[in-house]
Amino acid sequence: MKNYIQPGSVLTIPAPAAVSSGGVVISGALKGIAAGDAAIGASLDVATEGVFELAKVAANEFAVGDTVYWDASAELATSVSTGNAELGYVVAAAFAGAASVRVKIG
Repeated sequence: MKNYIQPGSVLTIPAPAAVSSGGVVISGALKGIAAGDAAIGASLDVATEGVFELAKVAANEFAVGDTVYWDASAELATSVSTGNAELGYVVAAAFAGAASVRVKIG
């Protein structure tokens, strides 16, 4: 294949906002997890595949397979779609009161 570039599981992009390692990155339709710290516009490696444990809205309850959205203003995973970007789906149940949820990015 003469047009193959890379596997795509980690992409290097300009950081759309300042981000810390492990933070959620959303740039248009691209979503993933920051592999390091970056200032806005700096080169940033973003993992676009995998399962990550993310802080969630405490009141939300998730079942395996539920869609997870990202509330960028609160910097929390949420079950609320309105005004939030779709991030992935749940791979382990998370009950109300739990601090985090395991999310398959994609």
